[in-house]
Amino acid sequence: MLVLRPSEGLIEPDPVDVQEYFSHDDIARARRFGRPQLALHALGGLVQAGMLTALVVHPPRVRPGRPLLTSVPAGAGLSALVGLASLPLSALARRRALSVGLATQSWRGWLADVAKTSAIEMGLAGLAAPAGVALMRRLPRWWWLPGAGVVVAGASGMTLLAPVLMDPLFNRYTPLPAGPTREDVLELARRAGVEVGEVYEVDASRRTSAANAYVSGLGPTKRVVLFDTLLESFTREETRLVVAHELAHVHHRDVWRGLLQLALVAPAGMYAAAQLTRRLAGSAPADASTLPALALSLGVVSAAIGSVSSALSRRMESRADAYSLRLTGEPEPFVAFEQRIVKQNLSDPDPPRWLTRLLASHPPAVERIGIARAYARLEARVTPPSRA
Repeated sequence: MLVLRPSEGLIEPDPVDVQEYFSHDDIARARRFGRPQLALHALGGLVQAGMLTALVVHPPRVRPGRPLLTSVPAGAGLSALVGLASLPLSALARRRALSVGLATQSWRGWLADVAKTSAIEMGLAGLAAPAGVALMRRLPRWWWLPGAGVVVAGASGMTLLAPVLMDPLFNRYTPLPAGPTREDVLELARRAGVEVGEVYEVDASRRTSAANAYVSGLGPTKRVVLFDTLLESFTREETRLVVAHELAHVHHRDVWRGLLQLALVAPAGMYAAAQLTRRLAGSAPADASTLPALALSLGVVSAAIGSVSSALSRRMESRADAYSLRLTGEPEPFVAFEQRIVKQNLSDPDPPRWLTRLLASHPPAVERIGIARAYARLEARVTPPSRA
């Protein structure tokens, strides 16, 4: 993270009082919704960890012979079992999202998505399990090193192929039609000096009322994706800032930066997972009964690495905010967007600092407004507070 941490192009945010920009009711409503959702998510992770721990303590019986062959259904079954363990909590979180209007999809549609996601995860687990068992059997002390290569290669392949193979299974992506928004995208891309690839509108409203945008893919699959809720609910100036923010990620090659960070941490992470797996499963030759210990170890290590990765992500997002302000020169719409997106997405504009440092991939809204205020001050502009 220290090697890849952006050090240039940032704007130090001015201090911001959250109540200058957000009403007490908006803050309270976001926290009433968001904090129980976070607790449900954390509890779901604990339930999954508990399920894996139970399988480590009481490993499933494995028929002797053909360890690679038996690990295929064992890996797929383990994936399904862990997913089912937290499904009631996911359903409860969804019910709460429906009650506040943040979720829009029917229960039938949601269950169909769960089934598709589970099928994909089971297929991937069924492929990964025999590969892991084969490496552990062939290189019992050093399997983590080629395993790190497999992790990086797999993540790179998913980044490349997911936009064209996985994403269309869940949403409809339509090239952004000719009009003011497309003109803004192309004009900002020229000014940023980037090849934007294709720009798509995604029918996110079929699932949520939240607004968002993102960059995905590599090379020929690189694309900028805008939620239809963003295009419908925000002004042209606000949408331009969102586009400029996403173009900043393209300009700074942040997708590649994320993959490079994974390549740097994967060997140490896989070594830690290997040591933990050995302590949980013992030193006997690996087979299907080793998979719960391996899955639990990978989960524990990934959670630890995730907090470091989140710090790097927040830094890249702050740089993208600064870049979008410099590219558009419009701090007032930036502040207005942050006020409206907090209300529309029911996000906490000023969460506890420990929570941000531990989990958040983006800076909180008050910090992002502070960046806009600092930019306005440096550019001798005034951005007066206004209620959302």
